[in-house]
Amino acid sequence: MKRRAAVEVVIDHLKAEHRMGRNYLAHRVGDAINVILAAVGYNFRLLRRFLAQLLLRLIQIWLFGLAQRRQTIPAIPQG
Repeated sequence: MKRRAAVEVVIDHLKAEHRMGRNYLAHRVGDAINVILAAVGYNFRLLRRFLAQLLLRLIQIWLFGLAQRRQTIPAIPQG
């Protein structure tokens, strides 16, 4: 795949998924602000996905620790 074709795929993805299809801000400053806001939104989504996976992993570790602790606790003698 040529470099230009690869870049066009990324640009199409950004336009579709990160609201870069239409720029409602005027002039060059508006273009710059639009790109910055799109990049912030993209990075925020990556951060949110990472934090969700981290939380899931921490819950799994915590539940595994609880299960291990229940297996190692000796039974209380009855009567």
